[in-house]
Amino acid sequence: MATFTERMGPVLLLWLAVCLSGSWAVDKGNFKTCDQSAFCKRQRAMKPGESPYRALLETMELTNTRLTLQLINDNNKVRLLLELYRLQGNITRVKINELKPLKPRYEVPDVLIREPPTEPLSLLSQDENGVVLSLGAESQRVIVSARPFRLDIVEGRDVLMSLNSRGLLGFEHLRMRKDTFSYKVTSTVASVWDNIKRVFSSQADPEAENKEGTDPANPAETAKEEEEKVEDGMWEETFKSHTDSKPSGPSAVSLDFSLPGVEHVYGIPEHADTLKLKTTDSGDPYRLYNLDVFQYELYNPMALYGAVPVMLSHNAQRTMGIFWLNAAETWVDISSNTAGKTVFGKMLDYVQGSSETPQTDVRWISESGIIDVFLMLGPTPRDVFSQYASLTGTQAFPPLASLGYHQCRWNYNDQEDVRSVDAGFDEHDIPYDFIWLDIEHTDGKRYFTWDPHKFASPKEMLQGLLDKKRKMVAIVDPHIKVDTNYKIHNEIRSRGFYVKNKDGGDYEGWCWPGSAGYPDFTRPDMRAWWASQFAYDQYEGAMENLYTWNDMNEPSVFNGPEVTMHKDAMHESWEHRDVHNLYGLYVHRATAEGLVERSGGVERPFVLTRAFFAGSQRYGAVWTGDNAAEWDHLKISIPMCLSLGLVGISFCGADVGGFFKSPSTELLVRWYQTGAYQPFFRAHAHLDTPRREPWLFGPENTALIREVIRQRYTFLPYWYQLFYLAYHTGEPVMRPLWVEYPQDPATFALDDEFLLGRDLLVHPVTEEGARGVTAYLPGKHEVWFDIHTFQKHNGGQNLYIPVTMSSIPVFQRGGSIIPRKLRVRRSSTCMEHDPYTLYVALDNQRTAEGELYIDDGHTFNYEKKELIHRKFSFANGVLSSVDLEPNAQFTTKSWVERIIILGASKPSMVTLKTADGENQLEFDFDASMSVLTIRKPGMNAGADWTVTLQ
Repeated sequence: MATFTERMGPVLLLWLAVCLSGSWAVDKGNFKTCDQSAFCKRQRAMKPGESPYRALLETMELTNTRLTLQLINDNNKVRLLLELYRLQGNITRVKINELKPLKPRYEVPDVLIREPPTEPLSLLSQDENGVVLSLGAESQRVIVSARPFRLDIVEGRDVLMSLNSRGLLGFEHLRMRKDTFSYKVTSTVASVWDNIKRVFSSQADPEAENKEGTDPANPAETAKEEEEKVEDGMWEETFKSHTDSKPSGPSAVSLDFSLPGVEHVYGIPEHADTLKLKTTDSGDPYRLYNLDVFQYELYNPMALYGAVPVMLSHNAQRTMGIFWLNAAETWVDISSNTAGKTVFGKMLDYVQGSSETPQTDVRWISESGIIDVFLMLGPTPRDVFSQYASLTGTQAFPPLASLGYHQCRWNYNDQEDVRSVDAGFDEHDIPYDFIWLDIEHTDGKRYFTWDPHKFASPKEMLQGLLDKKRKMVAIVDPHIKVDTNYKIHNEIRSRGFYVKNKDGGDYEGWCWPGSAGYPDFTRPDMRAWWASQFAYDQYEGAMENLYTWNDMNEPSVFNGPEVTMHKDAMHESWEHRDVHNLYGLYVHRATAEGLVERSGGVERPFVLTRAFFAGSQRYGAVWTGDNAAEWDHLKISIPMCLSLGLVGISFCGADVGGFFKSPSTELLVRWYQTGAYQPFFRAHAHLDTPRREPWLFGPENTALIREVIRQRYTFLPYWYQLFYLAYHTGEPVMRPLWVEYPQDPATFALDDEFLLGRDLLVHPVTEEGARGVTAYLPGKHEVWFDIHTFQKHNGGQNLYIPVTMSSIPVFQRGGSIIPRKLRVRRSSTCMEHDPYTLYVALDNQRTAEGELYIDDGHTFNYEKKELIHRKFSFANGVLSSVDLEPNAQFTTKSWVERIIILGASKPSMVTLKTADGENQLEFDFDASMSVLTIRKPGMNAGADWTVTLQ
């Protein structure tokens, strides 16, 4: 080990030097392009329109729940098995695997929340060219064409989606390497046996030699038939100084999808790019491969920390989704027949009567595994969210406090530093809920420990926070210091829980502690053990107000290929290449389960993760990683979080102020104003940057930051209700405008503004020195109210808004009712019993509706119906509150202290009716703004009541 350490020491020092220099940007040379990724290069070299695959219709079997059909590659005679399922909720599942693989191919476990329930398929027609199946609803059909194989999903006369219409299905079958001894023996024996069979069979059947097909289970025969050449990178691949041994050889899979009528596609995070995905014809495909990318570049398709292989398509008629369930390295190509056309060019097409229908073509390419794809057929955005949620689950319902403000940096130095920062928030009257500790809080980067000098009394520190109703997050990374004096390392090694290298020893790489092992989180027994380490009797110093942050869980390996784990490392019987994008999800899951278990299943966890996959929404929050203090990084936080929300991960935020470099005061203030209206609200900064607590930039900027953090806290009831809705429905909390205005093309590519739920529209100021912004207010027949001035604006227009440094353009939709809490407290827990103010924004029909959700804010008792869920409605001059959960059992001390009605007329009298009787209420009316303020109605927030304007 000493020689390895000596050899790797300079590498680690160089890496740290890069990290600690705020002026360096990503070195693209450390990360592969498609041309440098052998399987991507091979698959991308395939030419459209030359598909070797055809469907063998005589092999078709149709049961009540699925269709199976063999496909044959006419070039090499290898057979594949196609499975097609109609799933509940307007989803079609297509699986393609080898009919008889040499050994099992990886199928992703643990991402689907259950085996998806099926619905009956029925055969409508069949001939020698293909089969037509009914999908039930809306005259939907699946057409399977035989030669070449193609699959179309049709509704009425419209083709919704086609598979392999461009002939780019690729499936590299597992095979034996020709230059191995075992292959030569097998080949020789098989050749002899083949000759014997040929003699006898030709005597019995003279036409036998001309009959089609080979034995797909016979690798020698398959190899003999195929004409494929062995290309570089099929059996071994070198990138920089790293060699990937590829013991299973080539195993890539790919499939193309055509989307007629579609010009806009979204999703496949994580990329630092626009919301609307770009075409990739002139560059690299979008890459999905979880990587620790230092100070990432913007507006390119490079892989980042997480990967969710879900794409949404949208036009004014329909929204659909494609979920490609594969955890290996994946590339996604996008092309469009309208890409590059100007608005004038499209108008010219229209005038000239051009009949070309817009179409987007998408191709997925993965290094290994099988093809397992879910086609979510909508037709509305909400339908697609529901369909995806039925497969992978919904956003975990977070503790209320985690929706408040989080203060973090790498690193708060010691307990006194924590105490001082905590006191600074009280001194400057700024609320916050969580203070965070990065890696320096540990004893020599040994996670689950505390530095014995700087954090000698962690419980005392935590108790001090608890006394103020505040909390802490401490980092626990998944790389474990190799140290025989470290209990965690010794237990993992003795239990055999580390990932193995290709030779069977424990895999080791460099990370923050130096030499580190990587626990195999794909193992359920490893995850259970890891979860047990969060118990209060195991994690010394932990208390109930200590939560967890999983960083570096891509996994990050400083001296590994592309700063991650070698693909030929082993997770029991599977190579790392098969499971790579799942690793971070498994770390996140095990940690969240540990926080639940330590409370006996009572308390909701809060865990932040950097790496993620489909299904990560079930375990907590994510952030956009190591961004920089630059205006473009502020701007990109919006489409990055919007993209995550579209694929189920609502609890998203970006490091306020930027992790690397130092923001100007203007940028910092604007970032707080943006972050306060994004779901996860945390300031974070690099070790090498100057301190930037909110009060360090002069009284004026302190006041601006204080104001926007307080705004965040006033909206906590609304945030909490949105997360409850996300937990129930899968709808994103922060959403693009097209989700609510799906027929308005002006919204389809907007990503500098967004909606929170249906009812708040936010257009942050993200330009340096801005004196105004232009916000698009959607809905031709709708109205929007500025939440600060109550000014009313018509929808369906681009509105220019002059701004100052205190401006945050936010609008409430006419027709909505939003509950807020306006009293300033030091944390969200201190607000528990505070009263509500209802903001009633009337639409053009003078109606409005909204909801209020209340529970204890931190336990799972809402699952036992210990909650309050009210619906507010205003119509015909009457505002009412009715119970949406009449069987629920919960009480609150909070009451309604004020009702503000925007777009109102002056009444002659206002009366309140409750179970206790009827009484008149005081009110003020501002005729210049049409704002009615009803003071001190005083009814309990959980009660039935009506307020009547006369």
